Amino acid sequence: MASKNKTQANDADVISFINSIENTRRREDGLALLEIYKQVTGQQPKMWGSSIIGFGRYTYTLASGKQEQFLRSGFSPRKQNLSIYVAAFLSENSTLLDSLGKHKTSKACLYINRLADVDLDILKQIIDQDLTIMDTRYPA
Repeated sequence: MASKNKTQANDADVISFINSIENTRRREDGLALLEIYKQVTGQQPKMWGSSIIGFGRYTYTLASGKQEQFLRSGFSPRKQNLSIYVAAFLSENSTLLDSLGKHKTSKACLYINRLADVDLDILKQIIDQDLTIMDTRYPA
């Protein structure tokens, strides 16, 4: 049976992907986020699917017992907003969100229209805390 998780790591070039973004501000924010993630994670980026930039990976087990892999941390500079994958942080501790600036959230993502709308130091703390929680839940 094929994997249900269609978002897989691949060898597409991260910089080429970001440079292909038409909106100048979104492209610039994507490049800035790339540097933030490299700094916070200490890892190199990898494309996941066609539009997600991931750092690291983890393995989780489905109810069926089958194991899947997904990015440990990452973001996507989507047309509508910057989607920042911090599900572990959002599920455990969202107090930093009060100091972040203009944003929206879902169960798994933090959505930001532009980096200028948020405190980048708080964003770095959120990414770092998310990674700490992921490391506890899914040790390498």
